[in-house]
Amino acid sequence: MFGLQNKDYETIKKELKKALKDHFNDRIGSFSIFGQTDTPYTMFSMQFIMYNYFNVILNYDRGSFGCPIVNGDVGIGLPNSQEWYDKADLDIFCEELKEQIELRIPDKFLEHNGWK
Repeated sequence: MFGLQNKDYETIKKELKKALKDHFNDRIGSFSIFGQTDTPYTMFSMQFIMYNYFNVILNYDRGSFGCPIVNGDVGIGLPNSQEWYDKADLDIFCEELKEQIELRIPDKFLEHNGWK
């Protein structure tokens, strides 16, 4: 993967959105992008619904990225080993995101929707 200096907002956004959609299929949707810029550096936020249960925001800022669950005016940070986009394995990022989200959803809900 090339260094971040070779990628603009549009490219990074497409790569992340594709990785999330490919990994989560029907468990993710309603994407909206806000706060995007390439000047003076690349940053943006992407909000989406996961498992029809949580609103999640993916924040990207100068190469660092991660996700919190939206909880009113604040976010509940989700730990992930893939912190820097240019070094990240998006499969690992998505799998760790899946684990963190599913830990917070009742098994009965996941089973009812065929996700467990």
